[in-house]
Amino acid sequence: MVSGHEAIVTSDNYIHCAQGTELAIGQVGSTVPGATRNKELLLRLKQKFAVSAIFLGFLLLANACPSRAQAIPTLGGDDVVETAGSSATASAANVAVTDSATASAAAPAAATPGGGAAAATNTAPESDWHFAVSPYLWLPGVHGNIGDPNGGEIPFSASAGDLLSHFRIGLMGTIEPRYKRIVMPLDIFWIRLGDDKALPNSPNQGVVNLHMTEFFLTQKLGYRVIDSERVKIDALAGFRYWHFGERASFTDNTLNFTGSQNWVDPLVGGRITGILTPKVELTVGGDVGGWGAGSQIDYQIFGLLGYRIKPAFALQAGYRYLYFDYRQGSGAYLDNTTSGVLFGATLTLK
Repeated sequence: MVSGHEAIVTSDNYIHCAQGTELAIGQVGSTVPGATRNKELLLRLKQKFAVSAIFLGFLLLANACPSRAQAIPTLGGDDVVETAGSSATASAANVAVTDSATASAAAPAAATPGGGAAAATNTAPESDWHFAVSPYLWLPGVHGNIGDPNGGEIPFSASAGDLLSHFRIGLMGTIEPRYKRIVMPLDIFWIRLGDDKALPNSPNQGVVNLHMTEFFLTQKLGYRVIDSERVKIDALAGFRYWHFGERASFTDNTLNFTGSQNWVDPLVGGRITGILTPKVELTVGGDVGGWGAGSQIDYQIFGLLGYRIKPAFALQAGYRYLYFDYRQGSGAYLDNTTSGVLFGATLTLK
């Protein structure tokens, strides 16, 4: 039997009210106003309880499933630190991400030529010493004058073909050691010319053998004022040693003659090399000296165009002009111009 007054159901007694309501409905078998009210109240309570249970379930599920930021923390290079409370899954994920980041960071350094840590490790330091050898072939013509103490003068001239036809032996080349910016070029030129001439009106059909030797050695010491990738400029100073030797021998022993001239000229000069392309370079230079110490004047100018076949091997072609005016105290003198094309090769040994 249900009481006539309305009961206020709270969270502490709503179960007892529900049981009383069901008992009353079962006994009476009909709907009464108090029973209906209790049933509606019970339904509202059940709905509130279901909503609360669902909301609580979502909260528990959210706390049980870690977010991506918690599972895989952001890597910051050297700031990655593993804590003692990390799970096995999180540790494996951290290792995988760390390996991927390391590989991606190392790949560009290894692939970039001449850059990055890998290139710095594999590149050996460049030596301060450099050594180059340049044999060359100079095909000049000569002309000038020979003066005697009495005031007489004899001009002479010979083409490159004339000299080649009387060429006997020779050696031409340069050797250039270089330490950092200090350059020490050495130029050597030595040729021997010869000819056999029959003596006219000789009773024994005599023959004169003529031999002439020309030798000069130019040693300079300089400093590379500009040493860039495109332009190299050297300031030079040194000396040039000259030797001329003449010998005439007759087969009938009527007369033999031997003579020589030797002197040294101080020099100053320079050289400019322009790198036009990685394989083509242009070199121009010259020097001047003498000033009465040996000859009155001694100078040369030259230009070379080079093509680099390999980093350590290049070919050159160009033109060289060399002049001196040498005078002795007796009044005898020799002025000589030697000029012509030049072909050479440079081998860099170090």
